[in-house]
Amino acid sequence: MNPPKKAERLQKLMASAGLGSRRALEKQIADGKVEVNGKTAVLGLSVSQGDTIKFDGKSWQVDTRPVRQRTLIYNKPEGEVTSRSDPQGRKTVFDRLPRVRDGRWVAIGRLDINTTGLLLLTTDGELAHAMMHPSNKVDREYACRIRGEASEETLRKLKEGVELNDGPASFSDIQPAGGSGENHWYHVTIMEGRNREVRRLWESQGLMVSRLKRVRYGAAFLPKRLRMGQWSEIDPADHQVLREDVGLAATSEGLSLKQTGGTINKPPARKKPRRQRRR
Repeated sequence: MNPPKKAERLQKLMASAGLGSRRALEKQIADGKVEVNGKTAVLGLSVSQGDTIKFDGKSWQVDTRPVRQRTLIYNKPEGEVTSRSDPQGRKTVFDRLPRVRDGRWVAIGRLDINTTGLLLLTTDGELAHAMMHPSNKVDREYACRIRGEASEETLRKLKEGVELNDGPASFSDIQPAGGSGENHWYHVTIMEGRNREVRRLWESQGLMVSRLKRVRYGAAFLPKRLRMGQWSEIDPADHQVLREDVGLAATSEGLSLKQTGGTINKPPARKKPRRQRRR
């Protein structure tokens, strides 16, 4: 007898291929915007090798061929939004990224428009989901410039925890990093990524953040030589480290998607930033 074909939930496979978040894809399926083998897909459907998926004007075949996942470190400047498009016409972090044929770039967490620094983008949807999930407690480190100097009592409160409008929050670590006059720098570490959480924590103590830069996300550090607006692709070994740190297998196993047809949206022509090698 032939062994049974491997099967996987449609939305999980599409998310792992970087076609969107699992929640967003579930909505697309529920709205009838995904087809499998020429028929409108339904929630709960599983697919296996040889099945054809059509979505967003493109088509993919379910395959067992391993796909090399890619992950970038992007040094985000101020003024860019972490979304694929913006109703106000502002620049997005995706404008500068290299094209990918199979899948798409998924941002691992967000940075608000005024925050700079490290943003991870990956084609590995499974990795993105795991690194953002609160249960995995992946820490993020930020360099903060504060107007004023925090007292020892203030730092103690911020580490022990304060109540914000969406629940309790705290820094897991705070390290003074110099400064003079009205401005002082601190490096802070936080275990989750709620909206504007770092800024709101300082504001809860009457202190304003004048500059905020993310310098680390889990095991990924912002390379010192990577200029704002430039990206650096991490090597496969470092990609494996990121996966293992959140309890995933070193490499993706099982089913994958291979694009077989449809158009690939081309970004507007622009000068490509010089690629930096990670050191």
